[in-house]
Amino acid sequence: MKSIIKEFWRGNVMPPEDSRHNMQEMKQLLEYIRWHNDALLKTMTDEQKEIFEKFHDCWNEYASYAEEAIFTYAFKLGAQLMLETQLQLNKEG
Repeated sequence: MKSIIKEFWRGNVMPPEDSRHNMQEMKQLLEYIRWHNDALLKTMTDEQKEIFEKFHDCWNEYASYAEEAIFTYAFKLGAQLMLETQLQLNKEG
């Protein structure tokens, strides 16, 4: 069995990338987003494109922070669940 800690350290486990690309629904939504983005850009002036690009940059930065917060919360929750389970097993056995 591979060590998840070693795989994580070596960069073989990448939660943001892995989680975004493993669901068919998410893949489909990404395609829709790309299509609508391209269609919208074709109708924009250069000034509007610049504003839209800044909007994208801000949204991507926000999403990155949100993903980090969710990952951190979920990791801690998982650790708490494991700890509680282990404590219960120790009491029973």
